[in-house]
Amino acid sequence: MKRTLLAATLLASLPVLAAEPGKAASPYAKEDDKAAYSIGYLSGKAHSQHIETLNLDAFVAGFRDAYAKKDAAIPEDEMRATLESFKQRMSAEAAAKAQKEAQVNKKKGSDFLAANAKKKGVKTTKSGVQYEVLTQGKGPKPKDTDVVKVHYSGTLIDGTVFDSSVARGEPATFQLNQVIPGWTEALQLMPVGSKYRIALPPEQGYGEMANGPIPANSVLVFEVELLGIEAPGSTEGAAPAP
Repeated sequence: MKRTLLAATLLASLPVLAAEPGKAASPYAKEDDKAAYSIGYLSGKAHSQHIETLNLDAFVAGFRDAYAKKDAAIPEDEMRATLESFKQRMSAEAAAKAQKEAQVNKKKGSDFLAANAKKKGVKTTKSGVQYEVLTQGKGPKPKDTDVVKVHYSGTLIDGTVFDSSVARGEPATFQLNQVIPGWTEALQLMPVGSKYRIALPPEQGYGEMANGPIPANSVLVFEVELLGIEAPGSTEGAAPAP
């Protein structure tokens, strides 16, 4: 019974891995051996995302000792103190790294916006939002309190796509004053039926905070097509927007 519960718990906690064609056959034939390798591999994969360097010999030694029910080579109170210190150091290092990356992103973003502003057809608003008309529609322009339906793709300045309603195959519907500031401003410039390319400085996007795949101080570039102005209340159950 305990083994069944353990197996169920492990299976629930492990991510589903898609089969990769062309991969060599597993050297592990027995189900228990495969499970043991899977636990070790996925544990290592999870730790590698947060800890860049780890003494694997010490890690394996600790695992072996614990599994064999041996006395620990380090007193457990010392372990707890060490891990707390290690956690604080890792947190400080991560914060310093993030701050440095944010500064680099800000400089790259400023350079991008300065160059983009000089391109033919690009206009810059007082807030720093840049836009280029790809298609000019003939419909009404939305107010910030309106609900709009749009198709869009968002990229970083290196071309990395971080979000796309086009890729999802489902337009986004949202109230215009409930999204990032640059969108609220830019879409009010667009008549229905228009498609614009907009570039938002960090303060008109997510600012100094990272947001999922978007690093801190990122300039955001969108191609946005304004499909329509919707009836109030039509955002319930709608696809997400920036």
